[in-house]
Amino acid sequence: MSTENESFAAAARVPRDMLRQWWLGLARRERRLIGAAAAVVAVALLWWVALGPALRTLQRVPAQIDAAETQLQLMQRLAAEARELRGVTPVPADQAGNVLKAATARLGDKGRLAVQGDRAVLTVAGVGSVALRDWLAEARSGARARTIEANLSRGSTGLTGTVVVGMGPGS
Repeated sequence: MSTENESFAAAARVPRDMLRQWWLGLARRERRLIGAAAAVVAVALLWWVALGPALRTLQRVPAQIDAAETQLQLMQRLAAEARELRGVTPVPADQAGNVLKAATARLGDKGRLAVQGDRAVLTVAGVGSVALRDWLAEARSGARARTIEANLSRGSTGLTGTVVVGMGPGS
C-alpha cells in the first residue's frame, strides 16, 4: 500500500518540478506580468462568485422586507376584522334581506337581487366598481352577509356578472 502512495507522490512531483523549472526560467518581468494577470483573474472570480451576488442580495432585501411588513400588517388587520366579525350578532334573515334590497335599489337598473333562503344573488350589468364596492360594504356591515362567489367581467360600460352572498349565522 505504501508503494502506491509513494508512486503517486512521485508522479505528482514531476509536473510540479517541471512547473517550477518553467517559472524560474522566466524573466522577472514575465513573472510579474503573469502574477498580475493571475491576481486580476482571482479578483474577477471573487467578484462574480462571492461579492457581486451578495451585494445584489443586500440591495433587494430592504424592498422585500418592506413588502413582507406591508403584507404582515394587512394579515393582522384582516385577522382583527375576522375576530371582530365573529363576535358580532347575526342579523335576522328578513332584516338582512331588507338591507340588501335597499342597497340594490341604490344601484338602480344596473343591479337585480334574488334572495334564496340564506343566500342572495346580485346580478349586475354595467355597474361601476365604486358602486359595487359600496354595495358589498353595506351587505357586509348592514346585513352581516359575506361574499361566497363572484363572477364578474369588466366591459366598456362597467362590471357585469353575479355576486353570491351568504346571510345568517352559517354564512
